[in-house]
Amino acid sequence: MGTHERWTRLLDALSERGSIEVGEAAALLDVSPATVRRDLEELARQQLLTRTRGGAVLSGVTYDLPLRYKTARKADEKQRIARAAAALVPPGAVVGLNGGTTTSEVARELATRPDLAEHAAGTALTIVTNAVNIANELAVRPYVKTVVTGGVARPQSYELTGPLAAAVLQGLSLDYAILGVNAVDPGFGASTHDEGEASANRAMAERADRVVVVADSTKLGRRAFARVCTITEIDVLVTDHDAPDEFVEQLTGQGVDVHCV
Repeated sequence: MGTHERWTRLLDALSERGSIEVGEAAALLDVSPATVRRDLEELARQQLLTRTRGGAVLSGVTYDLPLRYKTARKADEKQRIARAAAALVPPGAVVGLNGGTTTSEVARELATRPDLAEHAAGTALTIVTNAVNIANELAVRPYVKTVVTGGVARPQSYELTGPLAAAVLQGLSLDYAILGVNAVDPGFGASTHDEGEASANRAMAERADRVVVVADSTKLGRRAFARVCTITEIDVLVTDHDAPDEFVEQLTGQGVDVHCV
């Protein structure tokens, strides 16, 4: 198990339990207590947890972990979701992508699709994104036109937010907006932890003919702080096969095309 995977599992355990002892963590990760202590010290240095005498407790930022610590969560499911979402996009489309682990996977799937990579000349796809990591990966693809919004970079998600991002998006027209979110609730809609991200993502959704939300089953039936869009504004939800049947029926009843992959 690599360092980042250990850290992710430690932070996941803390999120579930609120606190963890060194012995518990060592058994969970199948590593020595000395390794756990070093990991906890480093995560405390990054202000992702608070050290206690025998372990650690949650700190104020663990509900919204930096992107680099989320990549190991539900990795297989996210790849399946990304593949299914990317398959919805025809060549020549203009696609908005916000930041996040799942949308980063969508970007990779689009970038390596054979029908796009083999495009003879010109632009096979236009991607509009407010995520600097996605722009970095796509910029080297000659058949992808990459448009980046302005804004202030948010370290947790690499997303550009603020008035500059919204102003650029207001002047564009998108065929699809593929959005990663922190939560999807039948009553509240799709939401995220940060109001700045929600504002930029909302602007992207408003400019799109079709809104596709990508979210694994752990995010379903939950609410986060700031709403991105209502359920009726979502055309497609792509999630994994662990999505509760009752939840799927609720969204289908509200007109959402739900893909469980």
